[in-house]
Amino acid sequence: MNAAPADQIRLLDLQAIDAKLDQLAHKRRTLPEHAEIDKATADHTALKSLVVAAEAQQSDTARELTKAEQDVEQVRARATRNQQRMDSGSVTSAKDLENLQHETGSLAKRQGDLEDVVLEVMERLESAQTRVTELTARLEHSTVVLEEAEARREAAFAEIDVEVAKVARDRETVVAVIPADLLKLYTRLREQQGGVGAARLYQRRCEGCRVEFSTNDLNAIKAEPKDAVVRCENCGRILVRTADSGN
Repeated sequence: MNAAPADQIRLLDLQAIDAKLDQLAHKRRTLPEHAEIDKATADHTALKSLVVAAEAQQSDTARELTKAEQDVEQVRARATRNQQRMDSGSVTSAKDLENLQHETGSLAKRQGDLEDVVLEVMERLESAQTRVTELTARLEHSTVVLEEAEARREAAFAEIDVEVAKVARDRETVVAVIPADLLKLYTRLREQQGGVGAARLYQRRCEGCRVEFSTNDLNAIKAEPKDAVVRCENCGRILVRTADSGN
């Protein structure tokens, strides 16, 4: 393939532009905000699970308290009825009266035990409510942290995209004046060679693979017509000759 030396030189300009675009794409992919968002998202998800579990525990404990209070009320009501029967004088049998008195004593003990249960459940409910409040506050804070990290990422994206758009316009200008066949070769090699399709021959060295040419190889390259598209024998990239290629 042949191409004017000026067009080959333009390949170096295009390569520099493409390298810049690759750098910007890499920068976009590796923004520190990505890691921050991943961590914030994981923290937020974990806290949501903890809040759900804490709220379930709070709800279960609240139902347990309601049941314990109902048990106390039932015992208290029965004890009140018994006391009313004894006070009314309607119980004339000594045995029945003794049984009522014995049951009333048992109910008093039962009521005391149940009231202790109520107090214990109330303490657990208060603890559960405190945990829900604390976890909810942490969840709200994690939401803010996540949103702030996402906002920083979007701002960084916007800044990068502005630069990408500018560099892309520069690329269009350069591409417009490079012969189609030369551009096609460059594009294919760039895809095959890790993003570098053309490299300068600078001071006897290929800047694509960093191999230094022997005097004989360098003389052979220099002997090629100026419009010949030379390829590096080591890496296969287009080797662009310049005034600094070496002697």
